[in-house]
Amino acid sequence: MKRLILALICAAGVAQAEGERAGDFDYYVMALSWTSTWCALEGDDRDSPQCDAGGGYGFTLHGLWPQFEQGWPSYCPSVLRAPSRGMTGEMADIMGSGGLAWHQWRKHGVCTGLEAADYYALSRHAYAAVERPPLLRQLDQDVRVAASVIEEAFLEVNPQLDADMVTVTCRANRIQEVRICLTRDLESRECGADVIRDCTSPDALFSPMR
Repeated sequence: MKRLILALICAAGVAQAEGERAGDFDYYVMALSWTSTWCALEGDDRDSPQCDAGGGYGFTLHGLWPQFEQGWPSYCPSVLRAPSRGMTGEMADIMGSGGLAWHQWRKHGVCTGLEAADYYALSRHAYAAVERPPLLRQLDQDVRVAASVIEEAFLEVNPQLDADMVTVTCRANRIQEVRICLTRDLESRECGADVIRDCTSPDALFSPMR
């Protein structure tokens, strides 16, 4: 019996160590985070420079995530070289910090099968290809809106998108993120069933840029 238990433990350890195979995924989800929400819920407590007044951060790139039609891979085993501090720091202009860029590589980037430099270049290209609504950057006071209002603002300035390709999330009854579904070639596509669910709050808080 002891031998059987030991064999089962060893087998489970091997299976867990394998994880998902890098490069095996169906599409991407690009997550755009509204900085004012992140700062109110997390960043201010961390004294993040991203939250300094006048920093100019609006919708930043949270990440470009490999996705299955149902579920997603993460922390895939990889022999690829990790990005340098300089490489991650160069992503701070669109991600807010080099620390986030590092975390996104470690959790999601390795699952693409791409070298770190190529993953960051692809992420930057995806971010640049989607217009962030200028109107949302011009607000000067808190407003309460349904998630559909934020979604419609994105659809208006991005004719390549339709409603099934975009989802808006909330956290603590604040508008948190806009998530856009893309093919592996970064063409717009419909989101999977586990991604497409929008925030249902009719009056989520949307705070202006700082």
